[in-house]
Amino acid sequence: MNRVVIKIGSRVLTEDGEICFRRLRALVDLIAEIHITHEVILVSSGAVASGHTRLPNLDNRTTANKQALSAIGQAMMINRYQQQFDDYNITVAQILLAQDDLNSLSHSHNAKQAIETLLQNNVIPIINENDTIVTDELLRGDNDVLAANVTNFVSADELVILSDIDGYYDLNPKEHSNATILKVVHHLSDEELNAEMTPGDKFATGGIVTKLKAAEILLKSNKTMFLASGFDLKGIRNYFFDIDNAIGTLFVNKDVL
Repeated sequence: MNRVVIKIGSRVLTEDGEICFRRLRALVDLIAEIHITHEVILVSSGAVASGHTRLPNLDNRTTANKQALSAIGQAMMINRYQQQFDDYNITVAQILLAQDDLNSLSHSHNAKQAIETLLQNNVIPIINENDTIVTDELLRGDNDVLAANVTNFVSADELVILSDIDGYYDLNPKEHSNATILKVVHHLSDEELNAEMTPGDKFATGGIVTKLKAAEILLKSNKTMFLASGFDLKGIRNYFFDIDNAIGTLFVNKDVL
């Protein structure tokens, strides 16, 4: 059974500063279907946005406040996921990780054992950055790089990132009407990887650059990453069930094809 990590971005999970239950439900329905044939691990954003619904007057631009909002939102998000997955008799589990956990032999061994045990028992682990103790990732990463590192960490076959864009374009589609989506990318340049980060709203923290950095991590590991829309799930659905009509960008080394 293939093992896949699916990362869901903040822009997908929120709308007008609130958790978008309509999109969350559609995602859960599709993930439950994928779960029939794949071991699924979720990396989910949305904790800060979710916490902000309880403390809407708290300024989310400072690290301390983001950490406080995340602490509130983590519990809210895992409860929402479990309520939705209950309809499919699927149990979920929350795992909070920091990069130090992946770098520590003892911590990483324990975390990996826990994840393997959950997967063996048909549980979907839902991983998020431990935002209450990290700073840089909370401000910049939006879990994209975390998702790539988790993909390697758990020996998954591939990473799927669901975002507010439906793939990687040769030009900025917001500025160029003739922009064309790149179906397959084999290599990323230093210029692409070091471009200015352009988050889409106050709850997103990375933009396309962090997704490219995630892709680069996996390209170096001879793993694949698929970038698709989390608004129109036809792209990811076709990727799993009708690959010839998949809508998105596949990042893969030539020798892996």
